[in-house]
Amino acid sequence: MTIARPRLARAAALLASGLLGGAFLYGGANVLYAFREVPTDVRLTFHTALMSANSVVMQALMASTFVSCLVLSVRTRAAERWIAATATIISVAVFAITRLGNVPINQDIKEWAVSGPPADYADMLTRWENFHIARVACAVLVFVLIVTTTLLPTKESRS
Repeated sequence: MTIARPRLARAAALLASGLLGGAFLYGGANVLYAFREVPTDVRLTFHTALMSANSVVMQALMASTFVSCLVLSVRTRAAERWIAATATIISVAVFAITRLGNVPINQDIKEWAVSGPPADYADMLTRWENFHIARVACAVLVFVLIVTTTLLPTKESRS
């Protein structure tokens, strides 16, 4: 008896992880650069508006990446299962970094946009950027792992 490859689960994991990794990578490559080129008050105002707009979208992408990777890990066997399970665990890291690292600083930035930044704001912005770089790396790694599952030979091609 052969088990069909879980094409729908793989497609969902590819789509969700690709969108998540791409969105975070775009932010890291372009938005962070733009943030550094504008005056602080502009950065804080734009950062607040951007995080407000991104909140629902990025949470949905993180959740769909986690769920689709988890389903793929359940529906597959052998090496593919381990790769998908690893991607699932790393997708949890993306969420944890965001929730425990970036979001608290986003809340501070929201206040700074109204009341002005504290003396150590540059250090806080650097911390935010470091958290962002970490979640970019994790999100892109999730995508690479899911792509890897599509490159594994099928049972039929090994026969």
